[in-house]
Amino acid sequence: MEIEKLTRMKGNQKVTMLTAYDYQTAKILDEAGIDMILVGDSLGNVILGYEGTKQVTMSDMERHISAVARGVKHAHIIGDMPIASYDNKVDALKNSKRLIAAGAHSVKLEGLNSDVIKALISSGIPVMGHLGLLPQTAIDLKVKGKKREEAERIYADALELDKLGVYGIVLECIPVALSQKITNGVKSLTIGIGAGVDCDGQVLVVNDMLGMLQDHKPKHVKLYANLHDIIKNAAQSYIDEVKAKTFPTDEYSFH
Repeated sequence: MEIEKLTRMKGNQKVTMLTAYDYQTAKILDEAGIDMILVGDSLGNVILGYEGTKQVTMSDMERHISAVARGVKHAHIIGDMPIASYDNKVDALKNSKRLIAAGAHSVKLEGLNSDVIKALISSGIPVMGHLGLLPQTAIDLKVKGKKREEAERIYADALELDKLGVYGIVLECIPVALSQKITNGVKSLTIGIGAGVDCDGQVLVVNDMLGMLQDHKPKHVKLYANLHDIIKNAAQSYIDEVKAKTFPTDEYSFH
């Protein structure tokens, strides 16, 4: 989906976004009609088994963006810029071009780095910002912007990102009142995750909303399925049948 069409949805229609990291999941989400797919550095946690996002590399992002791109016909694909890939303008431009070449339509980066964002946009690379809880640099994974000073800083950063020309801003784990204020104060799309219903759109980690991860469920995640138990039960049934010699039957055999 083109950015112009997405931005016209502000104030008219909610924008939907989910993460995806592989061909099959991306294909299913695209067929379902999702507006945007984020190939997030959250793949470190949910796909690669890292403790967080800090170990994710550019090569990781390129590989997974390429897989997602092969499954998508309609959705807008966003490539997450991994930590340390946009510390300066030169690196940011080089690495963002790598993600675009891999199949992303735009890139997302955390925080306010005006020089880097300005350089990317002036080079024709669409940028989505990310404010509030910033997993790449956060010391603790808590709600941000509850205190007035912090809320004012997040709001000011949102206005600056908007002026720089980002087409959207992810607002992660901030109070509803603050996300509403930001949404009303910027031309950019606001995409919430733990930021309330007033944002222009919403995003969730697909593995979270499908119930694949059982060890931790954030407050902002609604379970739309319980694939953990479905997959586990299916695997256990398979194990039982193979050991009992009831699979494969003649129906599944060749003669």
